[in-house]
Amino acid sequence: MTQRPNTPLLDTVQSPADLKQLSDAQLQQLAGELRAETISTVSETGGHLGAGLGVVELTVALHAVFDAPRDKIIWDVSHQSYPHKILTGRRDRIRTLRQKDGLSGFTKRGESPYDPFGAAHSSTSISAALGFAVARDLGGSCASGLGDVVAVIGDGAMSAGMAYEALNNAGHLKKRMVVILNDNDMSIAPPVGALSSYLSQLYAGNPFQDLKEAAKGAIGFLPEPFREGAKRAKDMIKGMAVGGTMFEALGFSYVGPIDGHDLNQLLPVLRTVHERATGPILIHAITKKGKGYAPAEAARDKGHATAKFDVLTGEQKKSPSNAPSYTKVFAEALLDQAANDPQICAVTAAMPDGTGIDLFAKRYPSRCFDVGIAEQHGVTFAAALAAGGLKPFCAMYSTFLQRGYDQVVHDVAVQGLPVRFAIDRAGLVGADGATHAGSFDIAFLTNLPGMVVMAAADEAELMHMVATAAAHNDGPIAFRYPRGEGQGVDLPAKGEVLELGKGRLIRSGHGVAILSFGTRLGEVQKASETLIAQGLNPTIADARFAKPLDHELILYLAANHEVLITIEEGAVGGFGSHVMQFLADEGVFDHGLKFRSMVLPDEFIDQASPEEMYAQAGLNAGAIVDTVLNLLGVSQISSKA
Repeated sequence: MTQRPNTPLLDTVQSPADLKQLSDAQLQQLAGELRAETISTVSETGGHLGAGLGVVELTVALHAVFDAPRDKIIWDVSHQSYPHKILTGRRDRIRTLRQKDGLSGFTKRGESPYDPFGAAHSSTSISAALGFAVARDLGGSCASGLGDVVAVIGDGAMSAGMAYEALNNAGHLKKRMVVILNDNDMSIAPPVGALSSYLSQLYAGNPFQDLKEAAKGAIGFLPEPFREGAKRAKDMIKGMAVGGTMFEALGFSYVGPIDGHDLNQLLPVLRTVHERATGPILIHAITKKGKGYAPAEAARDKGHATAKFDVLTGEQKKSPSNAPSYTKVFAEALLDQAANDPQICAVTAAMPDGTGIDLFAKRYPSRCFDVGIAEQHGVTFAAALAAGGLKPFCAMYSTFLQRGYDQVVHDVAVQGLPVRFAIDRAGLVGADGATHAGSFDIAFLTNLPGMVVMAAADEAELMHMVATAAAHNDGPIAFRYPRGEGQGVDLPAKGEVLELGKGRLIRSGHGVAILSFGTRLGEVQKASETLIAQGLNPTIADARFAKPLDHELILYLAANHEVLITIEEGAVGGFGSHVMQFLADEGVFDHGLKFRSMVLPDEFIDQASPEEMYAQAGLNAGAIVDTVLNLLGVSQISSKA
């Protein structure tokens, strides 16, 4: 175990109320200890390090000035919420972060009254903050009370249209609320820092109504060389409050930019806003992701998501891989296809590394598009690329594709456009829990006319499905695959184009047939070994396609077996439901077939290892064996032995 940091002041903090007793100098010390505790924690648990380190001072300042939980502090996405959790009575459990039965890696309403609104997907905080503000003013109530409302949102999350929809509505309603733009990416010239220091002093000493005029005049106090730097900053979309900004046009009073790591700026500005604000206010704070921990600051992703690591060196302790990840196999298969087809291009939404599209970007930069956190735009953009004669692969996590579902329906499926959806993180994902589980894509895609839906049983199958998608020009096509490493199968030199709607028979037997869709095939094969040992001889088939279904294969299995079981890594309404509908339409159930569809249960499953989550879901080898035995009856087992 890594030696714990020395945190004498933090040790005295049981709740945010304790921060009210500390001097500004002590709050500075507390911030240093909180940063050390955050680093130490994530070194043991893994998780989102950089985001939390970037808001340590902001977290301390918010809890020192506002009165949570009565005042609602809403963290957008909430990757940055670990310091918040430490200060809000959860330090004793913080090293259970992202573990089974432990603290969530995100804010979660059921976990603490200091988490007023659950998060994990981006760009929801301003909408939620406005809702709380309106509820407050209309006499709503909740157990912790309704006071001020603060939304903390990153510059990346501001790229989503929903954030601007909320800003527009909030500016119109003119409710008292605070939005803090945590700008940890945009490059701001040094002179802006000097200017913001000056402005923060003005804010602390003047009525709030004078802030805009003060900001206008402040540029004149800068030396001439600095004025150009300030002008450049103003010209940026989130720039200076000199003559008004986009935010002011939307109805917000704009304050900033200020140094988000300087409590001497943060505290007076927040105190002034807390005391004097009457309507919606946006505070623009410049921060640095990974601040205060050199390995995170030096990392390309600023320590966005890390495994367990050595605090001294930053070296991550990743388990050795026995097989390539599905993501890597997809990326390399796509590169192979793109090498021979200049019309192939790739679209992703702020996840180039996570989807493997970063490899495509390096080799074919002109054909690769990261649209930011903007899945709706990404899908429609891909649709128009297809309409323009290109072959777009739209690579998104299953849980994020949900955000672009209307566009999948209206802009892709209705128009029959050949967009290729590469759906990563299909099924249960582990430490990110329910919010990131890819549970619903099979159901919401298979009900769309003209959509082809595939799922890879292993990494070799994934290569074939990439090739199949590249060759498919008659409408939309999707293929899904999970997080993590593959099955370790031999990979072909090149992916082959599969016949649409044709599965494959893996093992011939009798009595019991198991039809698998996706990577549960590995668990099916494990279950088969147990069943064989008990005297059964199961047939195993890989569906490959949920749409179009392999009617011939399904009818064969139904006609020649007493029991037919489907299994998939998705919610009810997906592959198994379509098989059941087909069998019902064909009248197969009229003749006594025993059928079961194994799907994810009707509940959201909290974080644990994927293995533990699938065990809880009843989709592992043991659950498959139990399902078969229950259908057949123990007496039948002994008779077949």
